[in-house]
Amino acid sequence: MIDSAILQNILSFGPVFLLIAIRALAMIQTAPLLSTEAVPQAARIALAGLAAFAVMPTAEIYFAANSPAGLVTLPGGTMSDLRYEPFGFRFLLLLIGEGIIGIIIGFYMTIVFSAFSTAGQFFSLQMGFGASETFDPLSQVENPLMGQYLNLVSMLIFVTIGGFHTLFLGGFWRSVQTINIVSLLEGTESVVTMMASGLSRLFMDAIIISLPILGTLFLTSLTTGLISKAAPQINILSEGFPVSISVAFILLFASLPFMTEVFVRVLDSGFGDIEKLYIQIGRQITGDVL
Repeated sequence: MIDSAILQNILSFGPVFLLIAIRALAMIQTAPLLSTEAVPQAARIALAGLAAFAVMPTAEIYFAANSPAGLVTLPGGTMSDLRYEPFGFRFLLLLIGEGIIGIIIGFYMTIVFSAFSTAGQFFSLQMGFGASETFDPLSQVENPLMGQYLNLVSMLIFVTIGGFHTLFLGGFWRSVQTINIVSLLEGTESVVTMMASGLSRLFMDAIIISLPILGTLFLTSLTTGLISKAAPQINILSEGFPVSISVAFILLFASLPFMTEVFVRVLDSGFGDIEKLYIQIGRQITGDVL
C-alpha cells in the first residue's frame, strides 16, 4: 500500500525526517498568516510533516551525516563534521539549530510583511482614526483600522502572487538543500546583517507606502489650521475630521493600484534577501539535487 510505503520511508530516515520537520514547524510558527491563531496547531504540525517528507530526498546535508566519513564540504573548502548519534545529545543540539533556521526564515518574512500594517498606522492618526485601535487577528496586535485594512490587502496580494508557494520552495526547500546549523554559525555575520537591514527597511517601506496619504493629510491639517486663524468663528474641530477622513479615503482609493505594485515589490525583495543569504552562507546546489 502507498500509506505503508510512505511510513516505511519516514521510519527508515527517522532522525533526518525529524530534523527537517522541526525546521518546517519553526518556520510555520513564525511565518506570516500561517502563524495566526486562525490556523489550528494540528494543521501546522501536519503541514510541517508533509513539507518535511516532500523535501527529504533532497536533504543531502544530513544524508551525508550518515556516511562513513560524516563530513560535508562547506563554502571556502572547509570540512565540517555532522556525525551524530540518533536521539543523543548532539542530535538535540541539531534539533535546536534546525528550529533557529526555521525561525530566521519565518520571522524575516514577518518583518517584511509588517511594513504594510505599519504604513496604515502612520496615517491613521492624521486622518482621525488614531483612537480606533482594535485587535487584529492577522498581525495579532492592537492595530488601527487602516493598518488592518492594508494588512488585509497585503494578505490577498501575498496569496495572489503565490507567496506560500515561494515560501516553501524558495525559502524552506532551498534552505534544506543549502544550509545547516554549521553553515549558519559560520555565516552569523550575514544573518545579523540581513535581520538588521530588514528592520530598517521595514520603516522605510512603511514610509514610502504611506507618504502620499501622510503628506496630503499634513497639508490638509495645515490648511484647516490656517482657516481657523483666519476665521475663528468656524468650528474647525467639527469640520476638520470629516475633511481629513474624506481626503484620506479618496487618496486611498486613487493610490491603491500603485500601492499594490509596491506591495509586490516589497514581498519579492524579501524573498530575494533570503535567497541571497543562502548563496552567501550555503553550499552550492548541484545538478543531482534538483
